[in-house]
Amino acid sequence: MRLTDFWGRLEQVFGAGYAASVATDQVLTTLNGRTIEQALAEGVEVATVWRAVVGTYPERVPLRLR
Repeated sequence: MRLTDFWGRLEQVFGAGYAASVATDQVLTTLNGRTIEQALAEGVEVATVWRAVVGTYPERVPLRLR
């Protein structure tokens, strides 16, 4: 998955404004207590970060984006 695809999916799921907040403010346990922004900055693979988002918010992520 490319980074542009990741951000597009995140915005589809949360909306443009809230996606940025989720990425910078929400600590995900599946990312070892990091935010999305921190994980990406530290070199965690984009697909791994996306799977963490799906696992944390399964009710919000539609099947077509998983």
